[in-house]
Amino acid sequence: MEKKAARNTAQLQETDRQQMLPLPIGISNYRLASTEYYYVDKTLLIRDLLDERAKVSLFTRPRRFGKTLNMDMLRTFFEKTESDTSVYFQNKKIWHCGKKYQDHQGKYPVIFITLKDVKCETWEETRDLIFKLLQNEFKRHLELLDSERINSYEKKYLNDFLSGRCNENDVMMSLQNLTLLMDKHYGAAPMIIIDEYDTPIQQGYLCGFYDKVVNFMRNLFSGGLKDNPHLSFGFLTGILRVAKESIFSGLNNLKINSVLDCRYSEYFGFTPDEVREMAAYYHVPDKYDEISRWYNGYRFGRSDIFNPWSVINYFGNDCQPKAFWQSTGSNDIINEILSFSDAETTENLRKLLLGEMLQTRIDTSVIYPQIHNNPVSIYSFLLMAGYLKPVGDRMLIGSNDFYAVAIPNKEIAGVYRNEILEKLEPLIPQQVASAIQLAIYTNDTYALQQSLKKLLLQSVSCFDTVGENFYHGLLLGLCAAMEQYLVTSNRESGNGRYDICLRPQNGRLPGVLIELKAEKDCTEEKLKELAQTALQQIECKKYDAELRSFGIQTIIKYGVAFSGKSVEVASLFENVSCPDRIL
Repeated sequence: MEKKAARNTAQLQETDRQQMLPLPIGISNYRLASTEYYYVDKTLLIRDLLDERAKVSLFTRPRRFGKTLNMDMLRTFFEKTESDTSVYFQNKKIWHCGKKYQDHQGKYPVIFITLKDVKCETWEETRDLIFKLLQNEFKRHLELLDSERINSYEKKYLNDFLSGRCNENDVMMSLQNLTLLMDKHYGAAPMIIIDEYDTPIQQGYLCGFYDKVVNFMRNLFSGGLKDNPHLSFGFLTGILRVAKESIFSGLNNLKINSVLDCRYSEYFGFTPDEVREMAAYYHVPDKYDEISRWYNGYRFGRSDIFNPWSVINYFGNDCQPKAFWQSTGSNDIINEILSFSDAETTENLRKLLLGEMLQTRIDTSVIYPQIHNNPVSIYSFLLMAGYLKPVGDRMLIGSNDFYAVAIPNKEIAGVYRNEILEKLEPLIPQQVASAIQLAIYTNDTYALQQSLKKLLLQSVSCFDTVGENFYHGLLLGLCAAMEQYLVTSNRESGNGRYDICLRPQNGRLPGVLIELKAEKDCTEEKLKELAQTALQQIECKKYDAELRSFGIQTIIKYGVAFSGKSVEVASLFENVSCPDRIL
């Protein structure tokens, strides 16, 4: 009977699983996503846009936060087509808002361009690809060639553009010209929707044709969006605002909606309630806390936001957490930042990785060249791109906005670990780093000492003038990459402040305390004494009090002494079930 009941339960669960909607992994087509997949309803974005009636709206959000899907939703709602597209909204929230909003459905011609894949290595390739995208949009409106409202000269322009008989100036004027012709044909001013407008700009900065692409985009956008009487509304998305290059020069009707603004904050990414509902739908409500640790933590305006791409992939991966967002594109921005970072910046990034907050000026109109000229701007980049979150409210100091910022979640912490360690690769070979990390939590004092000595001898050119702070940063960087531990530094515990503490997130692992000493020109005997002094300091000042307060009974204590390229390690292993022993 029990076996039969178990079989019946399994069959019911399988039937239920088959009836559930599939996950919209990689689906950015609104019609498809809203009818054949699990869709998180964001259609009230339409209501709010119509209420505000900003002529041109720019939304800046990190990659993979639903920008393209939302823009396709706007196109599907507003675009005048031969088919009845209201069927895609009649069971959505926007339809329940009433006739005032329903009357806008299917009433506008639409120009839609996505630049998210314009990632070329030269300006010529970039220009040609943008032209092809614009050409494809012209082909979507071939009805203009047969229009009685368009004269022969204008039809010749259309044919020339479609056949490629045009120059760069014609391309830059294409949005302006197309809106004019669509307005004449339809008797209604069109909308322009441009998705991921700043992708070619970022690529231009990374590949050395920044000025050319900025000039081109300025002219393209100005023609279509600036004081254009043939435009109903314009919607753009991107990661950065990029205002100071004057791409939107004189565009006084532009409404910018950044990650720090409250309006529209809940429409890009998933809210906590939406994630709870999704978890319940897929019968894993108990996974909410794990999803939060990995993918929550973003703060747009006053809304708590989950990374939608990672949440969807989490459910699609049998609820096994991974850094899904990291693999969706290159981390060129953080690589660029690290390549120009000074010692202070690198130390601040390490502190962020350890869970600390950083108080800094934030400029939402930050531009790419500022990486070189203004080191503080990197935190604005990281915030806009999704690598940091604001904590608390804005502080206005003079004319500048200051925020406390922190790493959003476990997934992004992994990005920092990987990228920072990659930057340190010339200094710390991965094989040596792994050996040091393994020796630390297995209490292999000999292996730890030998690996540190190998690191100092093979990888560092000169240590004659460095002090304890350098060794502290070196070990802290190695420890920060140990994902099994929560790493803290220079915090009060017992009767003083320890150097480094590793609190295990897995109860089977030991806690670790590390105290460092450094002196110049030490003899071997003196170095051993320093290591013992460091170890005794942990004991005398009861640095283990914090770990004990978390119920950790097994603790490894290290005294590590440095002198130039020489190192000595002493350790003490403590467990309530076995006597203390010094190694």
